[in-house]
Amino acid sequence: MKSPYSHDGEREIRKRFGSRYQFDESDLNSIIQPFITPPMAAFIHRQPFFFIATADEKGHCDASFRAQEYNASGEPLPVCAVVGKTELWFPDYKGNGFYNSLGNILVNPHIGMLFIDFECRRRLRVNGSARILEADEDIRNLWPLAQAAVKVTVEQVYSNCPARIPKMRIVAENED
Repeated sequence: MKSPYSHDGEREIRKRFGSRYQFDESDLNSIIQPFITPPMAAFIHRQPFFFIATADEKGHCDASFRAQEYNASGEPLPVCAVVGKTELWFPDYKGNGFYNSLGNILVNPHIGMLFIDFECRRRLRVNGSARILEADEDIRNLWPLAQAAVKVTVEQVYSNCPARIPKMRIVAENED
């Protein structure tokens, strides 16, 4: 049985190179979820950063780092908000003005998100479709300085094993 979570390229590469993980295609249905579970939501909420990957209509890619901002009192703002079981929002600030990711999302809504906790060596992947939201009152309540937010409709969510994740810890600026 073909899983809706894999594609011909993945199956061909597994056949060509093999895999140290022996699983049936139907196993992917239990590994990859079409929604965010409460433990996944809690994991996302604790993260101070994540990575996104987007591509334009011709396949030109952009990988970006998204980090936590702080309010006027110095308290951390959420780097990403889980809105229900199938939706995430994350802010966009003025940044460097290139808008590679937002430009890609405008012409191709596919997005990949990677959350990594280096201290406990866990990662969570989210794949879905994205849409740019103008900053309104709801967005400004979460992120006062955001000019927009990206709404991600979840298609796939799954955790990966800790293989190849180095154990590291976040160091505050004054700890250098």
